[in-house]
Amino acid sequence: MSINLKNKQDIIKEYGANEKDTGSTEVQVAMLSKKIAELTEHLKSNQKDFATKRGLLMMVGKRKRLLSYLKGRDLEGYRALIKKLGIRG
Repeated sequence: MSINLKNKQDIIKEYGANEKDTGSTEVQVAMLSKKIAELTEHLKSNQKDFATKRGLLMMVGKRKRLLSYLKGRDLEGYRALIKKLGIRG
């Protein structure tokens, strides 16, 4: 259920400043969004997988905190990122 190496590299190229930029807020939010989408699909067919549901909720909370941080630091970057990822309405 984890993101494979090629998908990680694609996300880093798209959202990061360079190929080694794995720690920026934008890259972290994009990675979490990809994982959240995968876990959501898994939970559609496995409703009783409560450990996965807990992990999903923790990832959603972490993504929310990162987005809040980004919103405070760079409002235009925040708006561009949520539009690009298609989250928050």
